[in-house]
Amino acid sequence: MLYSKIEGSGKPLLILHGFLGMSDNWKSIGTQFAANFQVHLLDLRNHGRSLHSDKFSYEIMVQDVVAYCQFHNLEKINIIGHSMGGKTAMLLATMHPELVDKLIVADIGPKFYPQHHQDILAGLNAIDFSKKPSRGEVEEILEKFVTDFGTRQFLMKNLFWQEPGQLAFRFNLAVFNTKMDEIGIPLPENSIFNKPTLFIRGGNSKYILDSDFENIKQHFPNSNIETIPNAGHWLHAENPADFYEKVTSFVK
Repeated sequence: MLYSKIEGSGKPLLILHGFLGMSDNWKSIGTQFAANFQVHLLDLRNHGRSLHSDKFSYEIMVQDVVAYCQFHNLEKINIIGHSMGGKTAMLLATMHPELVDKLIVADIGPKFYPQHHQDILAGLNAIDFSKKPSRGEVEEILEKFVTDFGTRQFLMKNLFWQEPGQLAFRFNLAVFNTKMDEIGIPLPENSIFNKPTLFIRGGNSKYILDSDFENIKQHFPNSNIETIPNAGHWLHAENPADFYEKVTSFVK
């Protein structure tokens, strides 16, 4: 069963994080949504506190979320997915439209994305936890590969004390090293979801281009595409006020 944090009451709103993320990344805005919804912040497979497994694909992540909904007796959910979580939410909605009322996809499209996490993976793999590095030493190693401060802080949130004096990452780096190509695969051609869908992109992000609109509409005929200014790929963290407003007005 997937690990989750549940807050609030009312109609279920599931939130799926992106690659190398976890439920904690959505804690602040999740609490805001909990004023109107029963919010479920999930850790997807091989992320956060959820199970580690050699199996890793969008199909298997969809199965995990469906099993989670069945366990918690959730029906007619609204769902937000960011990046990898957005691809998971898209596939879930097209495979199980009876389960989803409204779909919100944050800064990812249904298209193929070439692999672009090589520097991040190189930095993560350069850390030798057998040498018992401190948090500062881990960040020093990461800085050689990941120059962007915000991205480094995002990755550092995955550190935890496995035991006194022994740090580790919460995500399953070993499986990501072998299954990285799974992250970029496109939504299957015949996947269609006809219910209300909102795509939100960051104004400074290149993940959803104007040229992608036609492809989005083919898969999601009943969709709108909105742009949040002053935000890149982590739009919910960089401009949370606008993100919250757009999602709330859509789901209400």
